[in-house]
Amino acid sequence: MSKITSVTITDFEFEAPNLSRIGFGQMVGFKRGSSIQVVKNAIAIETDDDLRGEYVTNWCASPATRGEMEMLAPFLLGRDPLEREGLFDDLKRELRQWSSMGHGPLDIALWDLAGKKYGVPVSELIGGYRKRLPAYASTYLGDSQGGLDSKEAYAAFAEQCYDIGYRAFKIHGWNDGDARREAENVLHVGKVVGDRMTLMLDPANQLRKFSDALYVGQACDEANYFWYEDPFRDSGKSAFAHKKLREMIKTPLLITEYVRGIEPKADFIIAGGTDYLRVDPEYDMGITGALKIAHLGEALGVDVEIHACGPAHRHLMSAMRNSNFYEVALVGPDCPNMVAPVYTCGYSDQLDCVGGDGCVEVPSGPGLGVQYDWTYIEAHKVGERRFGHKG
Repeated sequence: MSKITSVTITDFEFEAPNLSRIGFGQMVGFKRGSSIQVVKNAIAIETDDDLRGEYVTNWCASPATRGEMEMLAPFLLGRDPLEREGLFDDLKRELRQWSSMGHGPLDIALWDLAGKKYGVPVSELIGGYRKRLPAYASTYLGDSQGGLDSKEAYAAFAEQCYDIGYRAFKIHGWNDGDARREAENVLHVGKVVGDRMTLMLDPANQLRKFSDALYVGQACDEANYFWYEDPFRDSGKSAFAHKKLREMIKTPLLITEYVRGIEPKADFIIAGGTDYLRVDPEYDMGITGALKIAHLGEALGVDVEIHACGPAHRHLMSAMRNSNFYEVALVGPDCPNMVAPVYTCGYSDQLDCVGGDGCVEVPSGPGLGVQYDWTYIEAHKVGERRFGHKG
């Protein structure tokens, strides 16, 4: 039996051009000539028989998530890394007072370790059968700096994405909660590309009132949008409010990005608060937790949509019948997707990662099927914490 001897969390940074932070949080938008320093976390789990699992975070790299990873890492020491269900159960309890965001990256690294142990991709371990995944371009928030600064700019970017190969496009609108402007954008983009592209809208909780959410939802109805996601300032938490909204519009709602784990998501959909479920292996306690949510949706006969991008997300979706699209997020004209440039194997989640068929490929190598550039990570290191010892 293998035993985990060390867990190392390395913080590293890189520069992302033509982007700026909106306020002091995680929100980012286009700003030509500006740049931001982005910090991500690289996790390495090692055992006494020289197994190693790795993962680099894409979305859950906030200081709060980093703190939760530090809380959980010591509980892995001395445990069998293949006993993922037992570890899941114990780590879930330890974070019962917190968000559980720090759980996911550790679980993903354990799946990478298992795949490498057996010399197969994670997709094979979970019964994956989909080799290419239909993708949608998911925009940055709108701005006033010459990027996505008008409904015409959104439509032009949708056309650009169509020419690349995308057949689906999701709008993140502006960050000011202007319902009239959002609705005009919905209708304009629908008029320009709606006959050729599947369209979605995600206001990212920026609309201020229920009435605003209803107003924009009615525009989604008129333009025949595929889903309407997290519209207003309840922060995606109120099943009651979204049940009311569902009764007043026809566009399917996609909620639960901000509801963590299988039990709250089950409660939310049973209460009538959403049409589809959201799942993210980084947010929802790893691939182990995300598979439970995928099966919950299947049991209830509803679709479960993958949030965001990354190798773990692709492996997860490969085993999901009830998922429509892979989210290439976030993208915009003249700015990169803000994921770490640490792949030495050609893997990419940049705008041009799709083929002419509008799909991305599921990695086929052992574990997550990607190779990380640890030389780059070490050269850009800004912090590190190791629990246990190597070897």
